[in-house]
Amino acid sequence: MAAKSENHSSMPTKKSNVEILRHGSRSEHAYRCLRDAIQSSRIKPGERVMEVEVAEWLKLSRTPVRDAIRRLENEGILVHEPRIGLVVATLDRQAVMELYAMREVLEGTAARLCARHASDLEVQDLIDLVARERQLEGDHNALADHNRRFHDAIHRGAHNRYLEKSLAAVNDSMWLLGRPLMLLPERAKTALLEHSRLAEAIRRREPEKAEEAACNHVNAAQRERLKRLFPN
Repeated sequence: MAAKSENHSSMPTKKSNVEILRHGSRSEHAYRCLRDAIQSSRIKPGERVMEVEVAEWLKLSRTPVRDAIRRLENEGILVHEPRIGLVVATLDRQAVMELYAMREVLEGTAARLCARHASDLEVQDLIDLVARERQLEGDHNALADHNRRFHDAIHRGAHNRYLEKSLAAVNDSMWLLGRPLMLLPERAKTALLEHSRLAEAIRRREPEKAEEAACNHVNAAQRERLKRLFPN
């Protein structure tokens, strides 16, 4: 659990809490801290989350923490397990397949719409992001962050607010799968080629090819993820 003493070094300090709370509600702050702890695997799938411990860790009352926990429950990030209580959700093979199926549909749609609707400036930004990705070769932590920026650029370029919300919800659930695949050297190299093909199809304003490239990219990530999570 993130609130345990051995993990205190990775938790926000009291000073940072105060600074953040000036700019947002306490419940929003609690939500973001919990979400970040899950995303970074400081709180792992299957690990119990207790309201009182989180409140103590964040130095907040239990009410905003309760609100944050409810939000994460509604998003499927936290679930109730019999005889255990509230835990970070664990995805079985079927759930992982379902998650990637939704991601394939949404990412493919985003790529198709981006090829149609992105401005010339947004397209150039994508090309620049691919060039930047080549420069980051070997820096896998930076590549993991850069990967999100690349996909976010495509989502924005699609110019569909409802699609963006759906993608955000699916990507939040991707945290439950563990470490980003871009931390794996071989996957990072393959992803660069896939990103290049995808950006080029968008640059050429070829919606069908962009959608195909995006779907292939998601399918390749799915195969790698399944191999890692379920080696047998």
